[in-house]
Amino acid sequence: MTPMPPIDPAPQPTSGLLDTCVVIDLSRFDPADLPDVSYISTITMAELSYGVALATSGVAAATRSQVFASAKAWFQPLPFDGPASERYGELAALVLAAGRQPRPRRFDLMIAAIAATHHLPLYTANPHDFHGLESVVSVIAVTPKS
Repeated sequence: MTPMPPIDPAPQPTSGLLDTCVVIDLSRFDPADLPDVSYISTITMAELSYGVALATSGVAAATRSQVFASAKAWFQPLPFDGPASERYGELAALVLAAGRQPRPRRFDLMIAAIAATHHLPLYTANPHDFHGLESVVSVIAVTPKS
């Protein structure tokens, strides 16, 4: 009698942290390119709020306000907490080692620190922003639909 092959388990859902640029243009991304379970960070929420405050026209303010409101309704953001703040310094050192300056990448590094702390891949349309962090954070490049 030949043994039965094992039954393939159902594919496990993917999880990931969405970068702010993905959240802003979420409707322009193919859902198949994004994780099944998506998270955002408190840093992304801060960036979205900042964008509303700095809008230079009524149309821009309305659009940004809608994105911010949707993000508040759809996501429970992961915080920039103690473990993430400790990881932040490590990421800044990696950026320096890659020959880049961490200061203009402060928010990107905070988002990456949250992803690393939660062992989540980071989905972004701007993978170059995270160059040098590959040993700590899995960065997945996604491209918006035209």
